[in-house]
Amino acid sequence: MKALVCRTFDAPPELEQIAAPEVSPGEVLLEIEACALNFADLLMLKGRYQDTPTPPFTPGMEVAGTISACGPGVALAPGTRVTLFCGAGGLAEQGVFPAERAVPLPDGMPMDVAAALQVAYGTSHLALTHRARLKEGETLVVLGATGGVGLTATEIGKILGARVIAVASGAEKEVIAREAGADHFLDSSTCDLRAELKALGGADVVYDAVGGQLSQDAFRACNPEARILLIGFASGDLPEVKPNHMLVKNIDLLGFYWAPYFRIRPELARDSLATLMHWYQEGRIRPHISHRFPLDRVEEGFEVLRRREAAGKVVITM
Repeated sequence: MKALVCRTFDAPPELEQIAAPEVSPGEVLLEIEACALNFADLLMLKGRYQDTPTPPFTPGMEVAGTISACGPGVALAPGTRVTLFCGAGGLAEQGVFPAERAVPLPDGMPMDVAAALQVAYGTSHLALTHRARLKEGETLVVLGATGGVGLTATEIGKILGARVIAVASGAEKEVIAREAGADHFLDSSTCDLRAELKALGGADVVYDAVGGQLSQDAFRACNPEARILLIGFASGDLPEVKPNHMLVKNIDLLGFYWAPYFRIRPELARDSLATLMHWYQEGRIRPHISHRFPLDRVEEGFEVLRRREAAGKVVITM
């Protein structure tokens, strides 16, 4: 089968023909039809991600496809359409993955949409509901609001009844943010973020997938008892937060990493994904895919992420 293989962190990954995997007890063999790219894939290919496998490995964290074979002890049947968070191994024509991770798809849900749903929507849903305890009527500020996870935070924040202030670089992204439910849009490339957030009443929850100066500006516009969600650092710079300011304003700084919930709180991960599938069926969420590429053009997909040109998700199809 064809797969993208990273053999060293010092050279780009390459498409190779490798042996098809064999299924073991508790696993499913998946005919992969779509794999969504994430910023974490870029970090993984450089050996800088917290869950980077030892080379050689195939990147690709979230997939959708059809089960072609099941190992002993698996209740799912061949022919079942599923989406699945695999962590790695998704940029290939086939993959063997734990059956417990497979989520059956609603009828009519396209494979590319299914592949684009888990990491971005799962992250935002659990971060906002479980960690930040976002309440109806609160003000949610989303940094990087038109990126892969930021757009879902905007959408879910509005579903939860928050007033959403979307922050992104470039005025052309305003239409995308408002279609996702943003009440206000601030162009981070031109505005004085701290001043404009304070003029809009300040932040009760900050969803930060960017880090750097934007994070610090948003922190300084937080209301008392605000919660700051640390989701990622797409800017490449870690935020500098002053603990004395946190103390005086009773601000919570909350780290959030979605993947471990399948291990530490699997019931939360399952319930969250079930809610998201239900919302999709009701038409309440609409995964946004800005770029699609076939597997042999996967490097173009990575380049879109590097240049931050994606609005929503980038998906590779097999």
